[in-house]
This record gives sequence, structure tokens and C-alpha cells, in this order.
Amino acid sequence: MVLKIITTSLENISQNTEKIHNNSSIALGNFDGIHKGHQQVIKPIFNYSETEKIIPSLVTFIPHPQEFFRGKKKQLLTPIPEKCHILEKLGVKQLILLPFNQELASLSAEKFVEDILIKKIKASFISIGEDFCFGYQRQGNAKYLQTLGSKYNIKVSITKEQNLTIEGESIKISSSYIRQNLRDGKPELANQMLGREYQIIGEVIEGQKLGRKIGFPTANLMIPDEKFLPKNGVYAVKVDVENDSLLSNLQGVMNIGTRPTIDGNHLSIEVHLLDYHENLYHKNLIVKLVKFLRPENKFSSLDELKYQIELDCKQTRLILKN
Repeated sequence: MVLKIITTSLENISQNTEKIHNNSSIALGNFDGIHKGHQQVIKPIFNYSETEKIIPSLVTFIPHPQEFFRGKKKQLLTPIPEKCHILEKLGVKQLILLPFNQELASLSAEKFVEDILIKKIKASFISIGEDFCFGYQRQGNAKYLQTLGSKYNIKVSITKEQNLTIEGESIKISSSYIRQNLRDGKPELANQMLGREYQIIGEVIEGQKLGRKIGFPTANLMIPDEKFLPKNGVYAVKVDVENDSLLSNLQGVMNIGTRPTIDGNHLSIEVHLLDYHENLYHKNLIVKLVKFLRPENKFSSLDELKYQIELDCKQTRLILKN
């Protein structure tokens, strides 16, 4: 069974009830990044589903509640299409997206549980993190949800804060830590918390083809506007071509930035694949960040740029060989 995606609203959720599998164990939260801490929150729904023969599901919100309250777009570690891809790999069978709007924000904690989780979604098991808050002005917390669950004979599992030892220090696993390390050009630290390489998924579109002229053709990527991007610069990356098992774990060098040697005006994401030069237009690439190589520089000539890219490729081969 592939992942079933259900987008609903408070107004029509009752009409969508037949689309929602009414006997489901749910993980509830924002889950931006689906890092190792999130995975621990999701894990109990599988254990319960195996015992009770019900559908492991995830319930989250669109847009992210922070976006609603702050009134500006939030850059996401995992936009919805990417989140679906990861959840399907984890074994989640149903994703329910609740639009976070004024009506939802105004619901009391008890009303949210009774009207949405119990009456509409008919959750039979709920898993949350210990810092989860819900309801009007975040009046409900994990313990309160557990109390409400017992009222309806629904088990609520609370997962404690997860820590990871990084560089000898115990650090709470969090999306904010991942973001900060990506901003700092430290994808390897972010990757430890994610349990996988941070990835950028984009469609290959036509560019100016200047890379081809200097011997380093690049795939120019178009990515979702809401995707969180790491520090500008050059990265050693691994690349998969989506839906093509023969083209996976390709080695590459990625540049994120404004290409100051060429024009310096527009942000672009370009990937040069080592040892692969076929046409990839309109295919989706999954680019996995391994290591930050250097900041983006402005070179005095294209020859100087070409020499630096040669060095970047050599360094990437050494990094990805290990």
C-alpha cells in the first residue's frame, strides 16, 4: 500500500471522512525535517498498528503554524512532496494534512481533540513528542492530551526529548540545530541529526550552458520556493535521478549562489556530475549534501574558475571515496 495523502479542512473534514481510514494510529506534530527525534515519535504507531491491525498515519498542518502566526513564509527542511517521499520509505500509509487557519487556531485544546482527532479522524492511538502543544494559545500540552485520551479510552504515547552526542557534546535533536548547521556550512553535523544526508530535490531546467563551454556541464535545478537552502557555496554531493534505480549515488559538485564570476545577479543551484554527461532535462535530481568545500568566489577569469572547479572535483572524489 502506497502512502495515501489527504488534504482536508475543518469545514469539509466530515465529507472526507470516508477517504480517511477510520481505524488509524497517528503521529501528531509538525515534523519538519523528519529527523531522528521525529522518527522516534513516529515509531510507536507501527508497533501499535502491528498489534491492532490498523493503519499507521501521520497528521500534520499546512502551512506550518509559525508561518500562520508570523504572517510570512517559512522555509522548510522538508516541503510536503519531500516529506511524503520520506514517510513512504518509513512505512507510513496515510498522511492527513490539516490546513492551519484562524478556525483551527481558535479551537480550544479539548475541542481540537474531541472534534478533530476523535470524532472526525477517529484516531485509536496517538503518538506525540513531550514538547507538543496544541489548541488556542497553545493551552494544551502532552500530559493534557494523555488525560483527554484516557477519557475516550485512547492510548497516548509521549516520546521524551532525544539527544545525540556530537563532537563530544550531548545536544537535543531539533530542526533549529539542523538549520543552524546548514547555515554555517556544516551539513555533516546536520546529517547526523537527520539520520541521512540533507537533500535538495529539483527539476533539471535549461540554463545558460556556460559550464559546458569551460568543460564542466551543469544541471540547473528548479526547486520549490519554500525549500530551506544551506549556506551559499560549493559542496561535495551524491546524486540520485528520481525513479531511475540505475542512476543513483552519482558523485557531483554543487554550487549554490549567484555565480559572481558570470553575472552575480540571481540565485542558482547547479550540479556538475562527475563521469556522467547524458541529457537530464526535466528529470528530478535528489542531491544529497555531504561536505561544504568552499565559499563562492569571484574569479578574475573563466580560466581561473575552470582551474578551481578542477580542484573541487578532485577534492570531491577523495571525500566520496572514503
